[in-house]
Amino acid sequence: MSTQYDLIVIGSGPGGYVAAIRASQLGMKVGIVEKAELGGICLNWGCIPTKALLKSAQVFDYITHAEDYGVKVSKAETDFTGMVKRSRDVAGGMSKGIQFLLKKNKIDHIAGFGKVLKGTKVEVTDDKDAKTVYSPKNIILATGGRARELPNLPIDGKKIIGYRQAMVLDKQPKSMVVVGSGAIGIEFAYFYHTIGTEITIVEYMPNIVPNEDVDVSKQLERTYKKKGMKVMTNSEVTSVDTKGKKCKVHVKTKKGEEIIECDVVLSAVGVSTNIEGIGLEDVGVATDRGQVVVDEFYQTNIPNIYAIGDIVKGPALAHVASAEGIICVEKMTGHNPEPLDYDNIPGCTYCAPEIASVGYTEKKAKEAGYELKVGKFPFSASGKAKAGGAPDGFIKVIYDAKYGEWLGAHMIGANVTEMIAEVVVARKLETTGHEILKAVHPHPTMSEAIMEATAAAYDEVIHL
Repeated sequence: MSTQYDLIVIGSGPGGYVAAIRASQLGMKVGIVEKAELGGICLNWGCIPTKALLKSAQVFDYITHAEDYGVKVSKAETDFTGMVKRSRDVAGGMSKGIQFLLKKNKIDHIAGFGKVLKGTKVEVTDDKDAKTVYSPKNIILATGGRARELPNLPIDGKKIIGYRQAMVLDKQPKSMVVVGSGAIGIEFAYFYHTIGTEITIVEYMPNIVPNEDVDVSKQLERTYKKKGMKVMTNSEVTSVDTKGKKCKVHVKTKKGEEIIECDVVLSAVGVSTNIEGIGLEDVGVATDRGQVVVDEFYQTNIPNIYAIGDIVKGPALAHVASAEGIICVEKMTGHNPEPLDYDNIPGCTYCAPEIASVGYTEKKAKEAGYELKVGKFPFSASGKAKAGGAPDGFIKVIYDAKYGEWLGAHMIGANVTEMIAEVVVARKLETTGHEILKAVHPHPTMSEAIMEATAAAYDEVIHL
């Protein structure tokens, strides 16, 4: 293995490995440091294995409602262990795929824990505590994040768990309290409820999925309550008594304290950055409130040291980290990339119904001073959605009334995570509402609801 590198990347998640591959494409000799599985949290313990679990839940849901489609089947049963095994197998296969990509691009995998030293050096400690020091020309920090722990909700891995344990439990719990209703909490709530676990969601904010447009939040809450989940908003878990066989969850609500008994508590209250112990203080890399301070091309205050992904300001999303990594190395190698437009980043939640959004919510657009044209089109009026047995949800679009600028879009329904890209590209191209309205969308599709919602905004809707 070479000891001379143009670039060493610390961390092999969707920020790190993408940056490494792009750097190699641009002619750099690259090494990537990883202490665990290649692919990082997203591929091994986040985005990919959770989607495998969610697919298992969806298949089970289809089978249990087969008669709705004119199909008779014998009673379906869940195999929780089999679901977990499939999820781990999918993640394992993807991790091997990253190994192939690194080898294909002649990138060295340096196994161990990476730490930056003064003088643009990287010290790597392997699993036998042997240390090797490298002197690359450039360093990218892409160390990612981990589950955030609240002082009153310490994760013990058994009764109070984080997302990692939620993916590999030995047996399916009969009841679970999910604390936090962001993407992680909502997805696990859907998965476990669908396969038969009794679910209670506790959210501190007034609405679940609080970063979404309020119409989307209210729709999802109605759907989840209709499915039989208990949803508690404006509520706070103050403590959990784990001494007995069951957990006793103390929840503070506007009406007073409520105690909920359950088998397991899932803490899904966000992520913390992995910046401890990697040498930032010793080298003098500036941080602010747990994040590395960088410029628009991810350069830190120390020459030749860069940072991307969850450890810098911006949405903690895999596709954001990948985009940042590409921009970072392109700038590093003398190209002239555009800075990332953080106002045009799509967010997706893969519960059922799915949620996808980009740009301003209606509330934030009004606060920004825009005069708005807002249109909504329900999937209950979509032939494709009705035929597919997925009439829940809607498309909501928000345009600037003066110039037709597409300010935002908010979707809840089946497969909307596949539809949001149209909005992202259109906004990138500065497309107007009139152009979306006059662009012919195929029928019957769920995606034509974007055109229909736009027509509603401009008082030209046909199918409502």
